[in-house]
Amino acid sequence: MFININKIHEIQSSWYNWRQNANTITMTLMAFIFACFTGLMAQVSIAVPWSPVLITFQTFAALMAGALLGEKYGGLSMILYMVIGVLGVPWFSHGLSGIATILSASGGYLFGFIIAATFTGYVFDNYNNARKPLATMALMLFANWVLIYIPGLVGLYFYMTSTGATVTLLSLIMAGVVPFLFGDTLKVLLATGISTSILPKED
Repeated sequence: MFININKIHEIQSSWYNWRQNANTITMTLMAFIFACFTGLMAQVSIAVPWSPVLITFQTFAALMAGALLGEKYGGLSMILYMVIGVLGVPWFSHGLSGIATILSASGGYLFGFIIAATFTGYVFDNYNNARKPLATMALMLFANWVLIYIPGLVGLYFYMTSTGATVTLLSLIMAGVVPFLFGDTLKVLLATGISTSILPKED
């Protein structure tokens, strides 16, 4: 089967140009849709016996928000996700909502989603080379394992100490990193594949 590379590039550029020139109302609506998508992905969860943090697909949604919506609206989508959830919509993991979720074991990760979506959007929008497969994977790995997990681990640390637990670096990593290694690697690969398929390599 013959693949028309020029046609693929044309489609990528058309979509990207549409996004870049869409008005504020349209992009805010897109950000809200991605917030809803993140809430949906939060319901795909797996409990780990030794960790208070659930395995979910929220990290995938955060990575894709930055790639598809860019810096401003990717970050906005994650802010909307957190704020609307705090206001009462039960779309955090396990169907939770409210300010208590921010103070829970997974609260720090919510802030990490905002940072990751904003940063990846900024890099993709400003550096063409970042849209190439290897660079995209490196960016997604950095966003996942640094920008999401450092705030996540900080929040998890304070949550665990608030319960009276003695927290060591090893116990923190076992609870907040190890359970997610395999799943998040797959999510990064999926996000990389989708991003490199959609984003143009040149503006």
